[in-house]
Amino acid sequence: MSNVLAIAATTRTLRNLLLAQMPVLDAELSDLEVTLQPPDVARKGVSKAQLNLFLYQVVANAAWRNLDMPGQVHAGESAPPSLALNLHYVITAWGRGENDNDAISHRVLAAAMSTLHDRGVLDGNDIRNALPGNDLAGQFERVRITPLPQGVDELSKLWTAFQTNYRTSAVYEAAVVLIDSQAAVRAPLPVLRRGPQDRGVIATASAAAALDTLSYPRAQAAVRLGEDLVLGGRQLTTNHALARFSSLRLDAPVEIAPLAGDDASLRVHLANTAEDADAASRWAPGIYTVALQVQPPGLPPLLSNELPLALAPVITLSPLAAPAGDLTLNLTCMPRIRHGQRVFLLFGDRLLVPQSIGNPADQHQPSALVFHVPGVAAGTYVVRLRVDGADSIPVDFSGSVPAFAANQQVAVT
Repeated sequence: MSNVLAIAATTRTLRNLLLAQMPVLDAELSDLEVTLQPPDVARKGVSKAQLNLFLYQVVANAAWRNLDMPGQVHAGESAPPSLALNLHYVITAWGRGENDNDAISHRVLAAAMSTLHDRGVLDGNDIRNALPGNDLAGQFERVRITPLPQGVDELSKLWTAFQTNYRTSAVYEAAVVLIDSQAAVRAPLPVLRRGPQDRGVIATASAAAALDTLSYPRAQAAVRLGEDLVLGGRQLTTNHALARFSSLRLDAPVEIAPLAGDDASLRVHLANTAEDADAASRWAPGIYTVALQVQPPGLPPLLSNELPLALAPVITLSPLAAPAGDLTLNLTCMPRIRHGQRVFLLFGDRLLVPQSIGNPADQHQPSALVFHVPGVAAGTYVVRLRVDGADSIPVDFSGSVPAFAANQQVAVT
């Protein structure tokens, strides 16, 4: 690993290596100067043989960017990976003076490429001496220098970006440079037991149930307490199974044991207050999701997918008859309305907000609501209560054909 001096240390090491080795390879280059300038300004003020080493691109190393450093973290621990970089350099050569009649620039470029060919892996001592305070030499991976072949199109685009005339040059990659992440490392404690009684991994060959359909009674738009739901799907069973009803308005899901239905379906009965005294406080009107959970003894639970469900409020009205004009309507709602629920009254085709909502101290009692309906003309009005998008059902299904229930209407004279 290395600190933030890694890029500068790599560049300085390459410069020192070239400056030291190129005159050894070619005595004509004894006055060589190695610069680190952008190509468009590199030759300003220089008249002798020159090699310019320019870092023109830094890219992420795809192989190392998501790997944990060996020796830094163990299995089960998490640590941000090091910043892994590949450095791209372009080397450009110049001869002496304005006119390079002896093609000294070619000798400069050849000596540079020969040096980088022979020293394809940067030496640790060279790196340490290049820049005080850098620790690039201590990183796990060595820094390797590799030529990058460039076609005419790539070179043309590169020198166009430099905004200067093209000169014979070569492109190299230095990889990989690993810069330590400064984010905290999380190291969990060792595992003492693998599950209850240290019994290890539990495998099961059975698949979780899959729910495909949900049917309300009598093709209603919602279900009410006291009615049955029918769940259809695959791998359905009643053995060690629970229908799990979840809502953002509940502190915990409601779980009900299903019963076998027809054609590989399950029937789930939602008990009302006559069957379950706690139903008023256990449920809340509104939108739910239902899933099937199967948990044989000693095995982890298998949970199916979830389907949306609407639980309609059951309401009572008072009065059911009133004179025309302003009307104050009193309602009770079962199950009880929870804090934060959105409540509206649909009075005929009018949408009204409640004047007040109250929940008695007795958890078994329904919520009490008061609505003010101004300017009511004579007529009969069907009343519905909408709670979090679930509407009460104002229909009487007891006759041969469905009709609006008399106790869900207000007659105004």
